[in-house]
Amino acid sequence: MAFEAEITEIFEAVHAHCGSIWQVGLSRTEFRAGDSGVLRASSRSGTQLEVPVLNVETDASGTVWHFVRKPLAAGTHVRGEVSPRN
Repeated sequence: MAFEAEITEIFEAVHAHCGSIWQVGLSRTEFRAGDSGVLRASSRSGTQLEVPVLNVETDASGTVWHFVRKPLAAGTHVRGEVSPRN
């Protein structure tokens, strides 16, 4: 499943097992808790970026957070692709 969105928030999160990863909020998402997949974007230079989504969690306020290893700037347009569940 694919969708278009914009990055609305990004925070660096440090996890004991993974080291530094980034917590990304999107303007809309098709990802659900426990999903994985990819966010695709274009850099300012035109380079195509592919950022794997390692995990997805929903916080107490209902915000869906996408955990990634590479930061993308707030305002970046992305195409999200959810991996099929096994």
